[in-house]
Amino acid sequence: MTEEPLALYIHWPFCAAKCPYCDFNSHVRERVDGARFARALLAELEHEAARAGRRRLASIFFGGGTPSLMDPDDVAALIARARALFDAEPSLEVTLEANPTSVERGRLAALRAAGVNRVSLGVQALDDSALRFLGRRHGAADAVAALEAARALFPRISFDLIYARPGQTEAAWRAELRQALALVADHLSLYQLTIEEGTRFATLYARGAFALPDPDTAARLYDATAEEAARAGLFPYEVSNYAVPGAESRHNLAYWRYGDHLGIGPGAHQRVLRAEGMEALRRHRGPEEWLARVERDGHGTASAEWLTPEERGREALLMGLRLAEGVDPARIAARSGLPFEALLDSAVLARALEEGYLAWTGGRLATTPEGRVRLDALLPALLR
Repeated sequence: MTEEPLALYIHWPFCAAKCPYCDFNSHVRERVDGARFARALLAELEHEAARAGRRRLASIFFGGGTPSLMDPDDVAALIARARALFDAEPSLEVTLEANPTSVERGRLAALRAAGVNRVSLGVQALDDSALRFLGRRHGAADAVAALEAARALFPRISFDLIYARPGQTEAAWRAELRQALALVADHLSLYQLTIEEGTRFATLYARGAFALPDPDTAARLYDATAEEAARAGLFPYEVSNYAVPGAESRHNLAYWRYGDHLGIGPGAHQRVLRAEGMEALRRHRGPEEWLARVERDGHGTASAEWLTPEERGREALLMGLRLAEGVDPARIAARSGLPFEALLDSAVLARALEEGYLAWTGGRLATTPEGRVRLDALLPALLR
C-alpha cells in the first residue's frame, strides 16, 4: 500500500478561562513561560519526526486550549520546523484555533504571516445572553468583528456554534444560524450542547440549575441546522461539521478516515501504522509534568501500545461511520488487518440496512441522515 501523508496535531493547553461546558485538556495559569513550552513542543516534534521517518505532510492543526494565545513567532517556528522535517504537500493545510476576543483578534495578522492559512474561531453563539451562559469572554459584536477580520486575512475560515441551549427555540436558532452563514459561508462546526462529566455544567445540571431541550426539540434543531446550512450551500460531511464541497477540514478528515496522525503536546494522542502494527500513543495530560518529561527525555509520552486488529477495526469504524461518505471495506481491512465482515454483527447490519439507518453506496457503507441522528445507539450494537 502507498504510504499516506501524515496529519500533525500540536496542542497548546492554556486558556484565559475555563468554559463551564468544556472537558478538553485545557488549563488556566496566571503565568505561562510560552518560550519554554514552545521549545518543548519543538523537541517533541523532532523526536516523533525521527521515529516516523521522512513522510509527506498534509496538514498541521494547532488546537487547545487556546493556541491563538501563543507567540506568533513560536507558531512560525513550529510550522517551519515541520516543513523541514517532512515533505509538505503543496496544499498543506495549517489550521489554528482562536477565540474572538479583541486581544486574539489583534494577533490574526501575525498568525497569518506565521504561516497559518486556515483559522477556526470559537464563536459558540451570536447572542450575548447565550455567550454569558456559556462562560465566554467575548460578546456577539466581538464575534462578528473577528469573523470579518479573519475573512480579510485567511483563505479558509471555520467557526463553532453550540445549539440546543436552554430555552432555545427553533425560530431563534434558525435566525442565529442564518446570521452566521451570511458572515462566512465556508465551513461550520455545529455542536449540540451536551453535559460532560467533570465540567462545571455537570455540577449545575445535577443541581437543576438549568434544563436542556427535550429530545424532540433537540431533533428539530438538528434538522433545522441541516436545512439552513444546505440553503447556504454547506452540507454535513460529518455528524457535526458542514462545509461547501471542497472546503472540508483536511486535518479532521485524516482522523475520521483513520489515517496516520502525530500528536505533539500535553494530552495529545497519535496513531501511526508501522511495520509492527498500529501504534497508539498518548502524552501526559498535565502541562507541567509533560514539560518536565520533554526536557528530561525529549518527549512527554505517557503510554504507548500496539493495538490489536479488532481494536484497529473498531476505531476505524467508530470514526468512519460519522462521515457522510461512509467507509470503504477494503481500506478498513487494510488498516485493521481483519476482513471487514469480521468486524460487524451481521444481524444488526442487516436490520440497520432494512430500517434505513445504513446504506451501501458505490461500494461504501454509510449512515443515512436518519442513521447519523441515532449513531450513538447504533454503533455499540453494530460493532463486534
